[in-house]
Amino acid sequence: MVRANGAVSLRELARVVQTSEVTVRRDVRALEAEGLLDRRHGGAVLPGGFTRESGFPQKSHLATAEKTAIADLAAGFVEEGEAIVVGAGTTTQELARRLARVPGLTVVTNSLLVAQALAHANRVEVVMTGGTLRGSNYALVGSGAEQSLQGLRVSKAFLSGNGLTAERGLSTSNMLSASVDRALVQAAAEVVVLADHSKLGTDTMFQTVPTDVITRLVTDEPPAHDDRAATELQALADQGVQIAVTGASGGATTTGPGGPGASGNDAVPARQQRRDVPLPGPRRQVPGAAAGLRSATALGEQNAGAERARVADLRRR
Repeated sequence: MVRANGAVSLRELARVVQTSEVTVRRDVRALEAEGLLDRRHGGAVLPGGFTRESGFPQKSHLATAEKTAIADLAAGFVEEGEAIVVGAGTTTQELARRLARVPGLTVVTNSLLVAQALAHANRVEVVMTGGTLRGSNYALVGSGAEQSLQGLRVSKAFLSGNGLTAERGLSTSNMLSASVDRALVQAAAEVVVLADHSKLGTDTMFQTVPTDVITRLVTDEPPAHDDRAATELQALADQGVQIAVTGASGGATTTGPGGPGASGNDAVPARQQRRDVPLPGPRRQVPGAAAGLRSATALGEQNAGAERARVADLRRR
């Protein structure tokens, strides 16, 4: 099934072979030990290391619940009337579906899927880059896409990728995609990375966003046994990245720039909880981002001890 589809979920495997997900997970672990596939959260993909990239049909079936929760949370960082850029990816596609409710928004994107999600949003203006269509992820890439972004300035960039580490930041397996993502970052005052916990600690071939340029990471809470993801979260926080983690403990805090409740979008559902790890010290900023980052830093420092303790506790577990 993995060879035929490129990726498959544990739930689907259990249904097809008529057994439990526990049994399937054990068998997938054994197949990974033989080098026949790579495990991913909630499923398995063909092996490929640094250079392999699954296409959209495969990615769309992996970590769907986590991507939905991340998109719900990330939408709360977008305010009415803002101009933003949104990169290609299945998680950013989920975000775009929620942005359709934000009035006066302008979204610049190189993703056909993002544009499609916003096509019928009457109060949202969509600006597409030029470029050459890359069919595996329905994104516009190449010199045309990069040139169309020159001279652009927006408040935030929302990006995803194939891997995220504290050492190298966000990375992807494709050179053309990486180049366009870097151009998107250059246009934004703040950079928000959307990545489920299975991407934490994963490194791929081409760096797109260095760690010291990432303003915020929106992710889901790693399972108790996932030490790699927990360790990476701590390392990212230590380097000044603000961490927003989805949760199911009820309630939602909105401690973004401007103070509690400052966001103009109330689309974050009550079941999601945002936890921001504050900036611990000076760090290099994207030009034009100083004012926004100082505001976020001042707010985050009020709860620095408690938040760092939570991340440390997550690492221990």
